[in-house]
Amino acid sequence: MAIKFGTDGWRGVIADDFTFNNVAKVALATANYLKRHKKIKNGIVVGYDARFLSKEFAETAATVIANKGIKVIISDKISSTPMVSLLTKKLNAAGGVVITASHNPAKYNGYKLKGDFGGPAHPEMIEKLEKELKKAQRSTFNVQRPFEELMKKGVIQRRDFTEVYVEDLKEKLDLPLIRSAGIRIAYDAMYGAGQGVMERLAPVTTLLRNGYNPSFGGSHPEPLPQHLKELESAVVASRCDIGIATDGDADRVGAFDEEGNFVDSHRIFALLLKYFVETKKWSGEVAKSFSVSQMINKMCEKYGLTLHETAIGFKHLCRLMTERDILIAAEESGGLGVKGHLPERDGIYIGLLLCEIMAARGKKLSELVAELMEEFGWHYFNRIDAHLTEKEKNRILGVYKKGVKNIAGFGVNRVETKDGTKLFVDNGWVLVRASGTEPLIRFYAEADAPEKVEKLLRSATSL
Repeated sequence: MAIKFGTDGWRGVIADDFTFNNVAKVALATANYLKRHKKIKNGIVVGYDARFLSKEFAETAATVIANKGIKVIISDKISSTPMVSLLTKKLNAAGGVVITASHNPAKYNGYKLKGDFGGPAHPEMIEKLEKELKKAQRSTFNVQRPFEELMKKGVIQRRDFTEVYVEDLKEKLDLPLIRSAGIRIAYDAMYGAGQGVMERLAPVTTLLRNGYNPSFGGSHPEPLPQHLKELESAVVASRCDIGIATDGDADRVGAFDEEGNFVDSHRIFALLLKYFVETKKWSGEVAKSFSVSQMINKMCEKYGLTLHETAIGFKHLCRLMTERDILIAAEESGGLGVKGHLPERDGIYIGLLLCEIMAARGKKLSELVAELMEEFGWHYFNRIDAHLTEKEKNRILGVYKKGVKNIAGFGVNRVETKDGTKLFVDNGWVLVRASGTEPLIRFYAEADAPEKVEKLLRSATSL
């Protein structure tokens, strides 16, 4: 089976295509690609999430890379994707590797590549890695020295990534303000790589799924409302001010207000943008992926900020963050990157930033959302992920490619095809695209009323 890097790294089913042999090939390709990097003497950083065999897969990758004479700094325990990105940047390393399948179900694992700038590898970097991978798949490479021997010789070094990360966030967030405001936090680690971290940064009233469970308790480690019923209830039952959830590798975030209403990533994005511009007086440009709310367009217009829109995948946003003065960049699926931190998503950092906004503004999360909607208009969003056969998937994509003039009784005003097919109607839109990480089609919709969103989605999925 071919190893293919999608929207964010390579992912596969454990013991099917995600095997030790295949991980070793990708690690060999990584070593061969990065060995000419100007920072290679500082090594490559390797971390791993809480999935089944992630530690062992990470040690396999580290062993292969170290056998090529490259220093490896490996995490001494479960580490989040933002931790690996941070260490890569702080240690001035040539690159980073995270063994994770992020928000995918438990049967998956994956391999993410990080650039020396501390964010997802740019698309052309992945292209170069895939070229090396083709060579690696044809060649035979024997590991001469085992992991323990390389550890003794100091070629592989273990490091506490969590400690570095916690200290870094203490400098970037107003944690004393959050504490003094007495904000009551419910945190759901979803059995992911955020476990054991949030409570080291802020007082947490209620902790959920904060331990090791590689099956994720049978749930799906993606911070969407359907996977967060327990957190929704806990926020209300424990009288918390906010509920925060992070995904499998803790780079994505989801939130609930004090009434148990889900605050999606579009609203989080808007809340942060308003705070940065109006309260912090920060400047810069804004970047969003193709499936993000039109409310951001309205805000940028009001604030006189340049807005960039990219294809889906944080690697496209990361590129802009490394090349331009981007204040905030975000995608629909809960990944947000902020100026002054990393060109990377970071769920715990963003969750605590929401707490900082509540403390600084002296308002409840529900009040902050209402204030935003009253100013820029009510925007509602939903997404349906449809698991389909390849034949059915191609049929549906074909229907949209040919052109749709009417959806849910609304005339289509214009169509955009930056990534999938996006149909604009009065005060709303629908986007249909194939997932880059899973065998499914995603249907996205936004409108000025929740009933209209559901109507658009029903129509979109039945064509």
